[in-house]
Amino acid sequence: MLLLFTLFIICLLLSGMPAAFALMLAGILGMLAFLGGPAAFTQIPVIAYKTLDDFVLVAVPLYILMSQILLKGKVGNDLFELGSKWLGHLPGGLGIATIFACAIFAAISGSSVATAVTIGAMAIPEMLKRGYERTTVLGAVAAGGTLGILIPPSIPMILFGSITGESVGKLFLSGIIPGVLMTLFFILYLVFRCRHMKRQSASSWAERFQILRSSFWGLLLPILVVGGIYTGLFTPTEAAAVGTVYSLFITFFIYRSIQLRDLPDILTETVQTTSMIFAIMIGAMLFGFILTVLQAPQALMALVTDTAVNRWVVFIGINLVLLTLGCVLETVSIILITLPMLFPIVKHLGFDLIWFNVVLLINMELALITPPVGMNLFVIKGISPDSKIQQIIAGSIPFAIIMALEIVLLCFAPGLATWLPAVLQ
Repeated sequence: MLLLFTLFIICLLLSGMPAAFALMLAGILGMLAFLGGPAAFTQIPVIAYKTLDDFVLVAVPLYILMSQILLKGKVGNDLFELGSKWLGHLPGGLGIATIFACAIFAAISGSSVATAVTIGAMAIPEMLKRGYERTTVLGAVAAGGTLGILIPPSIPMILFGSITGESVGKLFLSGIIPGVLMTLFFILYLVFRCRHMKRQSASSWAERFQILRSSFWGLLLPILVVGGIYTGLFTPTEAAAVGTVYSLFITFFIYRSIQLRDLPDILTETVQTTSMIFAIMIGAMLFGFILTVLQAPQALMALVTDTAVNRWVVFIGINLVLLTLGCVLETVSIILITLPMLFPIVKHLGFDLIWFNVVLLINMELALITPPVGMNLFVIKGISPDSKIQQIIAGSIPFAIIMALEIVLLCFAPGLATWLPAVLQ
């Protein structure tokens, strides 16, 4: 019966129904089938209320609002120019500048889509004009955008903390070193890939410091948000509020790239994205409630315990499941569906949850550039209509391999994710 129910939800998702509604429908039909009919529907508002009754989740709409303000305020434009002026003369210089700008904007916005859109809109035409190969350009922007969920602040990390009870501050810290390493690996690949290209002329020091002064206020934002959390000035939720107010200040009064008439669109986008995430959360909890009634978590735990297989075999299986789901679902849905069942197993096997958080997020980065529904693939297609989706996928493959190799590296060196949280918290 559990297998049939699981196949049913998979069919709903594959049919193209939005994940939130597919999960809600599965939960409601599960109540009809397994809990005695409509009388069980009284549980729906209770589950919905408990799902969202978490102070940590206040940070989600705030970080989304902050990313929308920065996106509309074109803060990323200066970041790309900064990278171009300081790094453009190196081998593959504009590619390096693109990854650099993606990493910095990721640390500001916490959104992969916003990062890909903001940096890609400037980087793609500029790199193509300079003779860079189209597939490499598209892959660099698509993969660079994924850094938005690994480098803190990160909305998936907030969801992870809400589900597992782990400190969001520690989760944020765990992503810094792996995020920096991922950025460096992407840069090294681009240097190798573009080593034969003609370099552009180096900018003068006057030009470099001029763009540095122009970008200063945007560069200060991640220091304010992340630094404020780790120095104890405010909690991750308070940091989201401080970052939002600061982003409004710099875009209104420093860069003057936003006006009052832009606020309705910004707020509308924020409400739509937040509603989508919270709807998926409620749907996932309804679906999880039925799985709990059917004792699916207990069955999975018993399966792992009784078979007595090596824990690394189970870990490989978990990664394969996440990779498969990444081909048909987006990041938030995967986390909310799988994590309630996976984290007890991961904890039982003796894996560190802070470390597993990073492994999970790298898998989610893969999901963002994995066909057929990789979000960043379609984002890049939207801002580069002359490009074919096949070119975007082909350009993303080397970066996907780099992500997979970093998961392997984390298995051999878990301290890359756990050292910083242990030292600073």
